[in-house]
Amino acid sequence: MMPMDTNSGSLNAISPVDGRYRKYTEPLARFLSHAALIRHRAHVEVEYLLALSAARIGIRRFSAKEVKALRAAAEVSAKGAAIVDAIEWKGYGKVPATHHDLKAVEYFLKMKLARTSLKDSLEWIHFALTSEDVNNIAYGLMLRGALGEVLLPALEEIHSALRRLAKENRNVAMLARTHGQPASPTTFGKEFAVCASRLARQIDGLRAHHFLVKLNGASGNYNAHVAAFPKVNWVAFTKKFVAGLNKGRKLVLEPNFLTTQIEPHDTYAELFDNLRRANAVLLDFAQDVWRYISDGWIGQRAVKGEVGSSAMPHKVNPIQFENAEGNLGLANALCEFFSRKLPISRLQRDLSDSTAERNFGAAFGHSLVAYRYLLEGLRRVAVHRGAVSGALAAHPEVVAEAIQTILRREGAAMPYEKLKALTRGREVTLKSIHQFIDSLDITPKLKKELKKITPGNYTGLAEKLARSNHK
Repeated sequence: MMPMDTNSGSLNAISPVDGRYRKYTEPLARFLSHAALIRHRAHVEVEYLLALSAARIGIRRFSAKEVKALRAAAEVSAKGAAIVDAIEWKGYGKVPATHHDLKAVEYFLKMKLARTSLKDSLEWIHFALTSEDVNNIAYGLMLRGALGEVLLPALEEIHSALRRLAKENRNVAMLARTHGQPASPTTFGKEFAVCASRLARQIDGLRAHHFLVKLNGASGNYNAHVAAFPKVNWVAFTKKFVAGLNKGRKLVLEPNFLTTQIEPHDTYAELFDNLRRANAVLLDFAQDVWRYISDGWIGQRAVKGEVGSSAMPHKVNPIQFENAEGNLGLANALCEFFSRKLPISRLQRDLSDSTAERNFGAAFGHSLVAYRYLLEGLRRVAVHRGAVSGALAAHPEVVAEAIQTILRREGAAMPYEKLKALTRGREVTLKSIHQFIDSLDITPKLKKELKKITPGNYTGLAEKLARSNHK
């Protein structure tokens, strides 16, 4: 037997996002970890240097070999990230401690390139920039990658699962509940389709999201840029530089030219508001499924060897939906905080956004954990058609709406009030409803029409809506 690692990082992690749930959140690490931030900062610094060279702004044109070397330097390894971290906090070799995370990246790149043919160009790294010029673009790239390559595919998986369940259960008539009380019937498929449609709308919004970024210096005016090179069209340079970072990506970065020292983060707020709405749709759905499971309308497949309760051997608890609900709530608390906090900065800049941004991974992580639990839960569930049919049949009073509506069509006097007297607060049967119909002064043909209505067929267009091409 292999010895257990009692010092495992996952066991000692403070947050379950990096501990217990690491198996779910691992794909986010390459976008939203501290090491990822270091790599993306290095990438922005290098691409900016290359752009200066290509535009012949104060610096020689680099050779193809040098371009390759620069981009290789930006691919910061795990060891390299540790060196950057060391430079920031305690220094590394002859490089003193910076106590500044972005400056540590700059020094790291200079250290790597000091013994290459690029040693004559080292002071052009971070030329005329403030830290936020690099940071805001790095975060834009990180959020774009995490959203486009991890979160959106997971949301699209859920959407596909919902559409499948909608199709499979499109004609399964079920009792609706409004205010928790028996209401006009629907179908299970249509209810799954409702969630799928709501989710699709939010997915569309996330797919179309654009991130605003800035590259305009310490007060947002290109002060240092213009002081050094007054004849350069820095606005055009920025447009070209940002366009080069997109490379045909659907989730694009766009330059923002009207900023303070920081890009105002309005597009971050829009992103997290959109994500919060998507999560709210799924939280609503998770709670509904939990209730359907509780009522016995939806069953869960038991997994061999899995324990449902430490005391009650028979139980198959809806833990996937409960865990999803909890993680969606945590994610949305963070999303709401980001949307409220990030667009606000004192005067031209304060640093309170910086520590908040470091928690983007937590919001994305809790969201992703929830999505994985939801998908696992959806793979295990099946509608218990017999139980659903029995529950619906037990409430024949739900056809009262149909009867009074048809009677209105025929001009009958006070049909709503008559059906209210028959059904409200009373236990009724189809037989008693038919006896009521027989007592009405209406034609035999109309009586026959009314008696054909049952809880099972009184579902309107639910089946058609569930199988439609609506998202």
